Amino acid sequence: MRSPYWDETVGPQPPCLPLQQDARCDLAIVGGGFTGLWTALLARGQDPQARITVLEAQRCGSAASGRNGGFCAPSISHGVGVALRRWPAEAETLVRLGRENLDGLAADIEHYGLDAEFEREGKLNLAEKPWQVAGLQQMQRNYQRFGLEARMLTGEALREKFDSPIYSAGLFEPNYALLNPARMVAGLRRAALESGITIHEDTPVRQLRETGDGMALETPGGVVRAGKVVLATNAAPPLHGRLRHALIPIFDYALVTRPLSDEEMALTGWRGRYGIADSGNQFHYIRKTRDNRILWGGYDAVYHFGSRRDPALLDSAATYDRLARNFARALPGLEHVGFTHAWGGIIDVSARTTFFAGLGHRGRLAYAMGFTGQGVSASRFAALTMLDLLAGRDTERTRLDMLRRRPFPFPPEPARWLGIRWAQRDLAREDRTGRRSLLLRSMDAFGIGFDS
Repeated sequence: MRSPYWDETVGPQPPCLPLQQDARCDLAIVGGGFTGLWTALLARGQDPQARITVLEAQRCGSAASGRNGGFCAPSISHGVGVALRRWPAEAETLVRLGRENLDGLAADIEHYGLDAEFEREGKLNLAEKPWQVAGLQQMQRNYQRFGLEARMLTGEALREKFDSPIYSAGLFEPNYALLNPARMVAGLRRAALESGITIHEDTPVRQLRETGDGMALETPGGVVRAGKVVLATNAAPPLHGRLRHALIPIFDYALVTRPLSDEEMALTGWRGRYGIADSGNQFHYIRKTRDNRILWGGYDAVYHFGSRRDPALLDSAATYDRLARNFARALPGLEHVGFTHAWGGIIDVSARTTFFAGLGHRGRLAYAMGFTGQGVSASRFAALTMLDLLAGRDTERTRLDMLRRRPFPFPPEPARWLGIRWAQRDLAREDRTGRRSLLLRSMDAFGIGFDS
């Protein structure tokens, strides 16, 4: 099926009708994915009387939030290594806040009764080439620097975690989580509705403009007048003009097998419920579903000239074939297993690989985007940050240099397409040879990258 496997795990949802007349609210949120729904729910916790409205162009979670692998990192900075390279002076703070955010997400899942299949069972990072092994060793040293638990695995110890002929080492980190993204969205949506938040689906916002006392959001069914606005639009074209060159849409794809028998799963040596990812620039992310399927995704990261976002591009037979071949290479004992689901999603990629946040329209609008594939958990932290910014609160979140500095803008076409293709070519070459090109080293020096 050319639709996310996750969709089948969620039952019918009560309808949220499109906006059909003009309306007013205190806070309008554009986007009904993780970021938008977290913002709505956390805003309700901060102000029980506020009039909060979520405007979603399609269905809540129909874009990236319902199409990802469900990996929940204990990080807001795309990992410890990125924090150390990009923001060494505040790396310790970033690492701590990332861990606290995952703790907070787990607590909120319990508090709101979100049946999201949340499992905090860890993650196994795999290496195939010698330079990738060295990268895992450096990763372990980075973890040890901050007192984080991580264990190197080789030989039989690795085969007991994941038995594959192509991987020679692994680093297991126990503090990592997985969830079912579609069920997470459904739970957030339900909790928001139950708390009195208004949600209008099938209500795209066409334009934003300032008014005398706030903002006006123009939709096909009416105008919403709001005191303040949050943009949680992920990889969609930004409604705020200053953000036009701050992110690009990258297409990512995944396959899911049929349910495997215990005997078939035993061939992999994969006995636990932890997630798995390999260490290439072109990397795979791998996990089990509740009904014992294997989700195998990643590797291809496709940018289309002109930042195209056509729905037809969510389907790619060539990428599905490449993913299937890579699956058979990594797990030859399961090469006979068929795939029942295949789909694509769009990642909102910033040029520094971490999300960014800020204000516009004289403090009436807040935005957070550019999660670069790490938004499942970081979206909650982004929601709290935007609420701090709108309220004018001076907090540890708003003081982060990571968030106060705007990301490097992407150039216009055709330089954008040429630059991305050049960088991706060099990243693929590095995967083959272990040598980092002059272009990639220059990008590192300026804090620009496409880190996995």
